[in-house]
Amino acid sequence: MKVLLVEDEENVASFIKKGLRNEGFDIDIAYDGMMGWRLYDNNQYDIVILDINLPKINGFDLCREIKNMEKSQPILLLTALDSITDKESGFEAGADDYLVKPFEFRELVLRIRALIRRGKSFENTGKTIQIDDLVLNTAARIVTRGGNRINLTAREYTLLEYLMLNTGKVVSRVDISEKVWDIRFDTNTNVIDVYINYLRKKIDSGYSRKLLHTVIGMGYMIKE
Repeated sequence: MKVLLVEDEENVASFIKKGLRNEGFDIDIAYDGMMGWRLYDNNQYDIVILDINLPKINGFDLCREIKNMEKSQPILLLTALDSITDKESGFEAGADDYLVKPFEFRELVLRIRALIRRGKSFENTGKTIQIDDLVLNTAARIVTRGGNRINLTAREYTLLEYLMLNTGKVVSRVDISEKVWDIRFDTNTNVIDVYINYLRKKIDSGYSRKLLHTVIGMGYMIKE
């Protein structure tokens, strides 16, 4: 089980990391909100634990950004802010749970395990999109091909979901930049091409039937 902890107090982060590793968790640590976002954008986590008073991007805003990308991602806010207003703001930002510092470490572990179990309960539910033997479960955000699970980063998943929702249609780089990155298209960047290549390696490499195609001068498409 993989955890992302975003905590700017190094002593607290070290204490939590040591304890969770003893409980069998694999844990990555970010010391500010921007670092946390970068780690999240490039990895998959069973749960994200956020402090609120973080440098660069605060916990409320980071929680919103993560939930905008992946609504089913379990998020626990772990903070010294203990007012009802703070808790209300946290849940409105999309947090699944809220634990106030100081805390009992055992309670933290119990809450983490409960949130992860809740997330796992979605694995066999929700809408599925299938192209050939490539299957995407939109509730669990799980992708398989030929029955084999494909591990995608959050950004890769969002890109694949958008392509599969438009199966058989050519989507341009401008479409992708607006729908997947939610940014104005920058003709000077090749980030979309880079992620298309990442995705192609993961879903097509080793399979005789290629599903992700480049339409020269127009964009990309998923088709059987």
